[in-house]
Amino acid sequence: MATYNTSDFRKGLKVQIDGEPYIMSEMMFVKPGKGNAFYKCKLKNLIRGTTLDRTYKGGDALESADVETTEVQFLYRQGEDYVFMHGESFEQFEVSSDVAGDIWMYLKDGMSCSMTLYNGNAIIVEAPNHVELEVIDCVPGAKGDTATNVTKPAKVETGAEFTVPGFIKIGNVIKIDSRSGEYIERVSN
Repeated sequence: MATYNTSDFRKGLKVQIDGEPYIMSEMMFVKPGKGNAFYKCKLKNLIRGTTLDRTYKGGDALESADVETTEVQFLYRQGEDYVFMHGESFEQFEVSSDVAGDIWMYLKDGMSCSMTLYNGNAIIVEAPNHVELEVIDCVPGAKGDTATNVTKPAKVETGAEFTVPGFIKIGNVIKIDSRSGEYIERVSN
């Protein structure tokens, strides 16, 4: 298995510690006035979501994690599980709601998503960064509320609710940032 030397450390690096995959969420190189340089790293467990703070000296090494990121297509929801299909091999993956998290808020049939696999099992599923969803329910905007930043909740086709500007109406298609859940823009009237 490949190893990463401290000179290879960077944010987003996937490594294996004690047999579990981690992603380096923060990395800081520290060169004190006296003594040797060291690397302060914050590592997030890809399976459990817990974080570790570790310090490494120059010359230390970590094993690379056996993770693979691939594009998959959302097929359907089956009870508490979500079914995805690999576009080239047509292999299907059933992902539990624990692994999927809040992705249900953005999933539409046939949507292309990114899936991270560890030993052949899905550990992370991510929707595209920007998703276009149709508004199916919201309260009408009041006349005269255009000058201020008036917001209201709007329910979209996936069943999720997002905070949108007051001018959004039922039937509008809006663009949402799936990383933060924030409204970006109105795509169509």
